[in-house]
Amino acid sequence: MPSNRQDAWSQDEDLLLAEVVLRNIREGGTQLQAFEEVGKQLSRTAAACGFRWNSYVRKQYKSGIELAKKQRKEIKKNAIAPFEVEEFEENPPAEITEQGERELKNFQIQFEDLVAFLEELYHKADMSQKEEHDTYKKQIQELEKQLYYLAAENEKLEKELKLMEQDYKALIDIMERARKMVVLQEEDRQQKK
Repeated sequence: MPSNRQDAWSQDEDLLLAEVVLRNIREGGTQLQAFEEVGKQLSRTAAACGFRWNSYVRKQYKSGIELAKKQRKEIKKNAIAPFEVEEFEENPPAEITEQGERELKNFQIQFEDLVAFLEELYHKADMSQKEEHDTYKKQIQELEKQLYYLAAENEKLEKELKLMEQDYKALIDIMERARKMVVLQEEDRQQKK
C-alpha cells in the first residue's frame, strides 16, 4: 500500500487553489498572482502551486475557468469610469435606473451560474470521495483475504512442523533403544566367553 507524502495536496488545498485562481481570472488578475497568494496561505512556493494547478487542478475546473473568463468579459464590458459614477450619484436619470436593473439581472444570472458551478463542484468532490472510499474499502478487503490466507497457511505449517518434531523424537527413541540393545547383546557375548 503506497504511503502518503508529507507534502501531498489535500482536497481543501486544491479547492483553495482553484477558488483563488478563478477569482483572479474573473477579476482580471494573473495566475502568477494567484499562485503567490495561495503559496503564502499554504506555506508552499508559487512554483509548487503553479505546477499543481497545471498538472491536476486545472483539468477539473474547465467549466469554472470558462465561466470566470465570461464573467471577466462581462465586468469589463459593464465597467463605468469613476467620474461618471459621481455624476450618476448626484442626479441619476431614468435610463441609468434601467441600466442598473439590467446589471442586477446580469448579476443574478451570473450568481445563478456561480451557484450551479459550486453545486457541480461539490457533487464532483463528493463523488471523488466516494470513489476513493470504495477503492480503499476494496484494498482493505483484499488485504483481509490475504491475511486470512496467510494465517491459515501459517497454521498448516505449524502443524506439519509439530508432526515432524514428533516423528524426529520417535526416530531418536528407536535409535537409542536399538543402540542399547546392541550394547546389551555385546555385553552378553563377552560374559559368555
